[in-house]
Amino acid sequence: MITAALVLLALSGACFLARVIGGPSLGDRIVALDCLIVTVVAAIVLQSIRLDTDWYLDVALVVAFVGFVGTMAGARFIERRGV
Repeated sequence: MITAALVLLALSGACFLARVIGGPSLGDRIVALDCLIVTVVAAIVLQSIRLDTDWYLDVALVVAFVGFVGTMAGARFIERRGV
C-alpha cells in the first residue's frame, strides 16, 4: 500500500517538475515548486513509515521549512517586481 502511494507521489512529482520547467509564468512556477516540495515531504514521511523509523522526520521538517521560506521569497520577489 505504501509502495503504491510512493509511486503516485513520484508521478505527481514528475508532473509538478514539468510545470516548474515549462510553466507559462513565474507565479505558476513558484506554485508548482511549492507543490513539488510538499510532494517530497510526503514521500519522506511515507518512507519513514515504511522503514518504521523516525529519523527521516527531522529531514522532512527541514525540507518543509526551506520550502516555505523559498515560497515566501518567491512571492515577495513577484510582489516587488509587479508581475
